[in-house]
Amino acid sequence: MTLLLAGVTLVSAFGSSFQYGYNVSVINSPAVFMQEFYNHTYLDRKGIPMESSFQTLLWSLTVSMYPLGGFFGSLMVGPLVNKCGRKGTLLINNIFSIVPAILMGTSKVAKTFEAIILSRIIVGVCAGLSSNVVPMYLGEMSPKNLRGAVGVVPQLFITIGILIAQILGLTDILGNVEGWPVLLGLTGIPAVVELLLLPFFPESPRYLLIQKGNEEQARQALKRLRGWDDVDDEIEEMRREDQSEKLEGRLSVFNLFTFRALRWQLISIIVMMMGQQLSGINAIFYYANDIFRSAGVNENNVQYVTVGIGAVNVFMTCVAVSFSHCPTGSNPPTAHLSGLICPIPSVMITEMFLQSSRPAAFMVGGSVHWLCNFTVGLVFLYMVEGLGAYCFLVFCAICLATVIYIFIIVPETKGKTFMEINQSMAKRNKVEIQMDKEKLNDFQPCDFPAKEQMQLFLLPPTAALGVLAPPGS
Repeated sequence: MTLLLAGVTLVSAFGSSFQYGYNVSVINSPAVFMQEFYNHTYLDRKGIPMESSFQTLLWSLTVSMYPLGGFFGSLMVGPLVNKCGRKGTLLINNIFSIVPAILMGTSKVAKTFEAIILSRIIVGVCAGLSSNVVPMYLGEMSPKNLRGAVGVVPQLFITIGILIAQILGLTDILGNVEGWPVLLGLTGIPAVVELLLLPFFPESPRYLLIQKGNEEQARQALKRLRGWDDVDDEIEEMRREDQSEKLEGRLSVFNLFTFRALRWQLISIIVMMMGQQLSGINAIFYYANDIFRSAGVNENNVQYVTVGIGAVNVFMTCVAVSFSHCPTGSNPPTAHLSGLICPIPSVMITEMFLQSSRPAAFMVGGSVHWLCNFTVGLVFLYMVEGLGAYCFLVFCAICLATVIYIFIIVPETKGKTFMEINQSMAKRNKVEIQMDKEKLNDFQPCDFPAKEQMQLFLLPPTAALGVLAPPGS
């Protein structure tokens, strides 16, 4: 890996993916103080305390508006990446972080909890765009032997963002009555860093060649990213992809749903995205403190247990990165919880769809991702009221069904070019794709299969958290 590729991976992952994770868990620790702020503000306005049911509704909205904004952001992916490019979209996306950071940071002074709820939607748009565009951008710039490892880096920064929010949310730091507005406002810092540094890195070579038709710029970008001048094999692969796409044309979301040659790719992405978000893991991060309190953890220790879970999450993501970048010819040991946090659905979208259909596929996958996330965030408290700890059995059943589907349907993508992957899916779709059989030997593939990583990802959250046993057990 060259320094340039490592640099653009770190800058885009910190500037965009980090914020996704940070805002998943940032409101968990100061929840009590924020709800008191909601109640006091309501009391000052109306002269009467807020009803408990209304406060529960407002807090559920505060949590769930973030993934709802993510859904809206996903709908913007296709138009923005096609018009502004991958890098350009990430730069524009920083607006959706800096503005809500200011609003949330000043909400207490302004005495308006509505600003927090509105800001959660806006910062959700930022997360919806970044969760789709960063994997697309990095996947299109990475050589095939590094695509898996680079694809896991955004998830690593998501988990780091979750952990940093949990640490800063400790009551001794910012998770208190005075510090929570600052805690919410800090999300704007990574956006400023990305806004300053990302312009120095190249645009996606695939975007430059296939969509802009500028082979010279694409060649120069590849030379910078690879660290050598001989990039003819990759340019030739892009030309083949371009020729294949000219036969099918650029696909909209509607065309994608009606295009037979991509039917099983689309179904697979929808199933994997649903399985990822309905596994229940985000419910744990949204409501970690409440879950641990109900499980009998001492009130003084709850915040430290939550930080511990975040630390384990980061550690196991690091393990996933090492599995994804295994040496050629090696046989990695079986991963246990590493799959819990692998971002394989996003990597699979990059690999299973070509340039003409990739933006639309990310829009569909991202929309499913965030709608499921929104549903979990909105209904989880009500599920707990109705089912107690048994609500996680629902998540377990979803995980099991998704693993079975992946085992039967999803093909292996290790060490294959985008065209070769597309060819393998054509058999299941019962269509024929013409392509040059010549192999591209510029890079050696990794032997750890992406399909196995996705199956490992779907371990239910109950497998990692023993505290979720039914009450009284």
